[in-house]
Amino acid sequence: MDRNLILAIVLSAGVLLAWDFLVLGPQREAQEAVRAEQATLAAESGEAPDLLGGGLSADAAAATVDEALAGSSSGRIPVRTGTLEGSINLRGGRFDDLLLTQYREGLDDQSPVIRLLSPDETEHGHFIQQGWAIGRELGARAQWQAPEGAVLTPAAPVTLTRTDGDLVFEKTISVDEKYMFTVTQKVTNNGVGDRILRAYATVTQRNIPEEFSNFMILHEGPLGVIGTKLYERKYKKLAKNKNKSVAAEGVGGWVAITNKNWLAAAIPAQDQAIEAQLTNRGTADAPIFEAFYAMPAETIAPGQSLSKTSYIFGGPKDVDLLQSYEAKVEDGGLGVYDFDKAVDWGHLFFLTRPIFYTLNFFGDLTGNFGVAILILTLIVKLLLFPLANKSYESMSKMKKLQPEIKKLQERYADDKMKMQQEMMTLYKKEKMNPMAGCLPVLFQMPIFFALYKTLFVTIELRHQPFLYISDLSSPDPTTIFNLFGLLPFDPTALPLIGGVLAIGFLPLLMGAAMWFQMKLNPPPTDPVQAQIFGLMPFVFVFIFAPFAAGLVLYWFWNTFLGILQQWYIMKRNGVSVEWGERFRMPSWLKRKAAGDAK
Repeated sequence: MDRNLILAIVLSAGVLLAWDFLVLGPQREAQEAVRAEQATLAAESGEAPDLLGGGLSADAAAATVDEALAGSSSGRIPVRTGTLEGSINLRGGRFDDLLLTQYREGLDDQSPVIRLLSPDETEHGHFIQQGWAIGRELGARAQWQAPEGAVLTPAAPVTLTRTDGDLVFEKTISVDEKYMFTVTQKVTNNGVGDRILRAYATVTQRNIPEEFSNFMILHEGPLGVIGTKLYERKYKKLAKNKNKSVAAEGVGGWVAITNKNWLAAAIPAQDQAIEAQLTNRGTADAPIFEAFYAMPAETIAPGQSLSKTSYIFGGPKDVDLLQSYEAKVEDGGLGVYDFDKAVDWGHLFFLTRPIFYTLNFFGDLTGNFGVAILILTLIVKLLLFPLANKSYESMSKMKKLQPEIKKLQERYADDKMKMQQEMMTLYKKEKMNPMAGCLPVLFQMPIFFALYKTLFVTIELRHQPFLYISDLSSPDPTTIFNLFGLLPFDPTALPLIGGVLAIGFLPLLMGAAMWFQMKLNPPPTDPVQAQIFGLMPFVFVFIFAPFAAGLVLYWFWNTFLGILQQWYIMKRNGVSVEWGERFRMPSWLKRKAAGDAK
């Protein structure tokens, strides 16, 4: 049993180490020289427009945001709400300047607010645009006119106008108190012949954003719900292989480009058929990512008008916020289908969603997400209570059987096969499953992973404090190597070894708890296994140190509760739990102490 138990623990540790290397550590892939290729997606026939080409030049842009905004000669409409600040570019009617005033880059109140959208002249230009396509022309650079002194606020919509030959365009833009813009477009045909137009919208991102996380467990890049199906394409996948582009059609949905916490989305009326694409129409070295949709072409007879209403979202991926827009119209929402899938719930959504809802509920109830994590741990512990009981009972029985097992190992030291047979006979006689002790660890792993993903991909825990921790979604800010802040230097800033020195108080506390729990388990009889077992808490301290503090808090609290549960079951089964017996002084230290006493 010892061998199987230790093997299971070592394998679990191996999984964690591999996970840390392949998943948790940012995988900064080397830049590959990929020949530049032009977009080859076929154009629509007849009068239908290309499904690409929002007027963005493929040439690299280098202007700063301030330079781009100052050099905008086409005019801008200021946007001011309680949550947003920025402007709308009258060249193309483009949303390319948007700040999220309720969110900052860092914890400091003086830290810059989050910039979501920026002009296309910048290196990382990011904008949203929608309008009418006439033939193959999207009107991306068309000049719009606005009332003098107009400012877009929740109480004051703005109407833009322009004329293109015999066609007169109007665009009325309103914004709510949160992060949603409503755009009503109207076009009138004042000519003598029919005209064919097509409504479209595009979300564009030049190059990979600076704040790109590059974590395997997180989606960043173009995505959308087209009809009823979710499509996702990561930045790097599209940059390297444009054949990975998505082309799909359906009724309703939305297209967007997302980063870890922020979302820029274009949303048609949910009863409208759309053709959509998620693609890179730049090159591997200078990608231009687009999430695009177009509605079917429509004919406007002379003297007639055509009107369409669509939506633009620019804001945080707050689940409650997204679900408020997802709600039915009669319930005060917009009926945006599966809008909360902008959050990357992953393949374990059946775990990540309940975990998030539990954390969010208790976080709102208690006012602290650290307390919510403690409550969540109690709930998980209760759900796994029967399984853990069997495990700890098995360990208790194993402890009582240690003398018998040791005799078998000594008796059949030269016949491993016979020893295994006799040990299995002993287990069968005592009605004990030697692998039962591993089950809680195995069941904990998917819960552990789901909690990690929840903490990482949801914005609700961003910058949430608990005790001395300022942000539960980031690693423990302290380190033992400057005595947890008492010494006036930051060892984690040292080149090469700085990351190894980021061992905070909470990971150490977790390691100590794991060591205590290890001492309650039956000790391996093999000295090599015993050494491996003894190193496990130390190894886990280094593995967990870069994890989100909320995750380490969960593992520590779970281990501490496990110690209490195991201690109770051992007492109930008549197993000695004398701490002095369990935490014996090492033999070399005993010899030194005896020598000093003489």
